[in-house]
Amino acid sequence: MMAIAALWIGVLLLGGGFALDRTLVRLVENNFDEQLEYVQTALITSAEIDNFGDVQLYRSLGDQRFLEPNSGVYWQISGKGHDPFPSRSLWDRSLTIEGDHIDNAPHFYDSYQFEGEPLRIVERTVILPDSDTRWTFAVASARGELDYQISRIRSILVWSFAALGLGLMTLAMLQSWYGLSPLRRVRNAIQAMRNEGTNRITEPLPLEVEPLVEEINALLAHTEQQAEEARTHAGNLAHALKTPLTVLTNAATAHDPKLADLVFRETRTMQRHVEHHLARARAVGRRASGHARAEVWPSAESVLRAVTRIYENTRFDLDGNRDAVVSIERQDLDEILGNLIENAAKYGGGSVFVTIDAERESDACIIWVEDDGAGIPPAERTRIFDRGARLDTGKPGTGLGLAIVRDVVAIYGGSVELDTSEDLGGLLVRLTLPRAAG
Repeated sequence: MMAIAALWIGVLLLGGGFALDRTLVRLVENNFDEQLEYVQTALITSAEIDNFGDVQLYRSLGDQRFLEPNSGVYWQISGKGHDPFPSRSLWDRSLTIEGDHIDNAPHFYDSYQFEGEPLRIVERTVILPDSDTRWTFAVASARGELDYQISRIRSILVWSFAALGLGLMTLAMLQSWYGLSPLRRVRNAIQAMRNEGTNRITEPLPLEVEPLVEEINALLAHTEQQAEEARTHAGNLAHALKTPLTVLTNAATAHDPKLADLVFRETRTMQRHVEHHLARARAVGRRASGHARAEVWPSAESVLRAVTRIYENTRFDLDGNRDAVVSIERQDLDEILGNLIENAAKYGGGSVFVTIDAERESDACIIWVEDDGAGIPPAERTRIFDRGARLDTGKPGTGLGLAIVRDVVAIYGGSVELDTSEDLGGLLVRLTLPRAAG
């Protein structure tokens, strides 16, 4: 920021200074030239031709410097075939007129014919009455005063623009320092968080950085939530594996003759626990990748085809919105629907209804899975989502299906509820998932 500010301030000051210098110098030179032209006009109006055909002045010019030798202001009238008629201030010198040309309008130029005395000269060619000679009227003035004024102007410009540039740079530095001070305060607040162990930025900060602070706090909250989820996840997995490992250890210590069957049963339980936690971990990772989309109808059809092969005597019906799209990965949606539909077929009486409801004005897609089984008592509907909870222990299972459904659905911001089916009389599972945008 400072380098860019210095560059642009320098460029603009140099450009502006050059333009202002040329303008002021041109104004001073024009004013100087106007004075010379005024004297030249007075000289022309005072000139006449005498009886011998030479030019003379019938009245002298008012500036006494033309009468003082080497005064720095001079005039001279020249004509072809006539001797130059100079002012007394030229004394024993004469002006050397530029070239052999005709200047019907005033012609200004600089001359260095007098050593140590540069001149500013204006020439004009005029034909006087009663004469056929073209007379050149030249008025000259030493440039000393003009050059002094120009040098003074340039000196003032240089010092003024240098002071202006320094002031602008100082202002830019102060503005940058003050403007970036909120970010330094944010940095200090983050440093204080690390040193003091706090988990949020609570220091009052300017409005300009409040959105940044809010995003940082949101990121911290998200990270904290993920860390807590990871701790809970690790703790749950350790707790789930602890009991089977204890059973196996005790059986091995006691030399249980049924150790092989026990190992087979407990390792399957541990494998199911591991699959549950891996599924949850995969869901978290896929959610973090963002913009998940899955079509509900093809997923439900795919699950029904697989479950039908296992429960051939069960009647499955699928109805509802065929175009519903939810904000969830297809693999996770398949696992959720697979657990729910398989449970309905396993514990139902032979009929399973799956209905998809996704209205256009709603932000959620609701999926109903109903069966004609014995259902679940209202008092048990909360406990049944716990890992390992089972009401019917006569059928194979680990009690992790609904726990997996609850955890994965919660990761995507959905919900799952249990109720009684009005049509079939068994269990009704109401699955709510967020609809995909667009």
